[in-house]
Amino acid sequence: MATKTFKIGEYCRGGIIQAIAIKDKVTIIGKQWDHSAGSRKSSNQSNAKEWTRLEVNTSDQNARRELDNFLNDLTSSYYSDEILKWVESNTELKSRSFFGW
Repeated sequence: MATKTFKIGEYCRGGIIQAIAIKDKVTIIGKQWDHSAGSRKSSNQSNAKEWTRLEVNTSDQNARRELDNFLNDLTSSYYSDEILKWVESNTELKSRSFFGW
């Protein structure tokens, strides 16, 4: 299991996206920045409140599209792509073309 916390800040609704990747499952969690712990990226945001979540099985045909749509609702396309690259490097999530090639 791999976990990474992306402290994106103002380019993300809530400010924090946590990605949890297991071989066959991906969980994306949107969290609200905990300003009581500090406002810098180096601040401890482990107690930040979760406000949205998506769990996807990597064997689903539309898994990448679901993740991409969810992430684009939370943040910009740049950060969405960075998170998806990390997810793909830690799971068996593969991009599938429309025609199945």
